Amino acid sequence: MASVNKVVLAYSGGLDTSVILRWLQDQGNEVVTFTADLGQGEEVEPAREKAKLMGVSEIYIEDLREEFVRDFVFPMMRCNTIYEGEYLLGTSIARPLIAKRLVEIAQETGADAISHGATGKGNDQVRFELGAYALLPDVKVIAPWREWDLNSREKLLAYAAERQIPIEGKREGKSPYSMDANLLHISYEGDQLEDPWIEAEEDMWRWTVSPEQAPDVPRELEISFSKGDIVALDGVQMSPATVLTELNRIGGEHGIGRDDIVENRYVGMKSRGCYETPGGTIMLKAHRAIESITLDREVAHLKDELMPRYASVIYNGYWWSPEREMLQAAIDHSQAFVNGSVRLKLYKGGISVTGRKSDDSLFDEKIATFEDDGGAYHQSDAEGFIKLNALRMRIAARRRS
Repeated sequence: MASVNKVVLAYSGGLDTSVILRWLQDQGNEVVTFTADLGQGEEVEPAREKAKLMGVSEIYIEDLREEFVRDFVFPMMRCNTIYEGEYLLGTSIARPLIAKRLVEIAQETGADAISHGATGKGNDQVRFELGAYALLPDVKVIAPWREWDLNSREKLLAYAAERQIPIEGKREGKSPYSMDANLLHISYEGDQLEDPWIEAEEDMWRWTVSPEQAPDVPRELEISFSKGDIVALDGVQMSPATVLTELNRIGGEHGIGRDDIVENRYVGMKSRGCYETPGGTIMLKAHRAIESITLDREVAHLKDELMPRYASVIYNGYWWSPEREMLQAAIDHSQAFVNGSVRLKLYKGGISVTGRKSDDSLFDEKIATFEDDGGAYHQSDAEGFIKLNALRMRIAARRRS
């Protein structure tokens, strides 16, 4: 800290980062605050007033929703990315964008360091810092949760009261869970969720109705793709952030996208979290459907083999790494002909594909038909194909006998 004079802080305006702001100032640092609007659904402007009250003169509040979906969510979705078979990486994919802006603002303002409010137990500290070091190798990182002794809410509140930090009181009905939200998802951790046997309370969920309470009439939806990215819903052209916002609304109304997961954190522990990802769940289903008619078989299978590695790269914080860039180049190359439309039916938490079409389709009705194909496919060719593929097994069988 002795060599640091100016710090860019990822600032939400909540208790933790407000205490961090004052703590950094108490160490003799000038602080620049950065608040990102990633579609979390909460007003971000109050963070400006709080920062002003605490003497901050350089305050960055930015609407990054379009960049977030266009440059981070969409590229990830091109790989049908899902971590450990369940998690759609809603928190993970937001961190590299925040890290990018932190270091850019540090360069713009002449700051010596960046700081964040991630704890020493979680994945986010890794994601923020790996991203920062990849983009600005000599940047200094201050992680107060790894340095101070304010390791409980009571200590944080006492520190805030002692130093007259403006903290909003606990509102009636405020969730007891630790939550993180952006346009891709909202997550819930802590409180009774720390017991993996206890079922999540129904009133915990914010974005989705329960499948039991969803409409009794299915919702049909047509999704159009260009080079693997969604460009229109029901024939209406939309920007990336608008697409995801609308899919969240539609999916939420039909109980789509709830998950209750125990995941393996990169730092070594298991953690239970609940997630609502209505739009992302619809996107994943639709993308796989359009790929089913536009991707070559071996390309599709290779993508499925690469996906778990790609998912781990993102989950563990390596978005800005050479390996992610290499994987992304291969994934993006595969999407050149992933164009067309998919028709879905949403009903009480479930998604069914009811149709798919594309001018770049590899599905040939003349060959696939069970009726007379007019000689498009010679069934007698299959005999030699089968015998050649059985050859090694026939040789092994003779040895055994």
